[in-house]
Amino acid sequence: MKIAVSLVMLLVLVSAAAAEEKSVDRKSLPAALQAAIGREEARGAAIGRITEEKENGKTTYEVETKVSGRSRDLVFSAAGALIESEEETSLTSIPPAARAAFERAGKVLKVERVTRGSAVTYEAEIEKAGKKSELAVDATGKPLKS
Repeated sequence: MKIAVSLVMLLVLVSAAAAEEKSVDRKSLPAALQAAIGREEARGAAIGRITEEKENGKTTYEVETKVSGRSRDLVFSAAGALIESEEETSLTSIPPAARAAFERAGKVLKVERVTRGSAVTYEAEIEKAGKKSELAVDATGKPLKS
């Protein structure tokens, strides 16, 4: 019985977390954020889906873009400040230690360079024994906690 109650509680929490992210129309965004998105377009980015996320009482906006055929996700504040970017990149363009860490983990399917402030980390989608997973490391190849 305790297991069933725990599972129900977990499902409620997961549903609540998912409910905190919703697609939004660009026209409904704050003016500063619309301007920031416009600057990205002026630099050649194709704008895709925009979602509003609320976490710990803070609202952020994730803007999916494509630049030169590669995906790039940008997280902005309502004031239009860039908080984080995740940009698809090639395995050969990342530091050798990070590349080696990914290659040891399995077949590398996709690599992203993640920039938050001045900190740069790397994320990869890995396939091993038919199962896909994600791995995040710093430039030295040290795994990051998720």
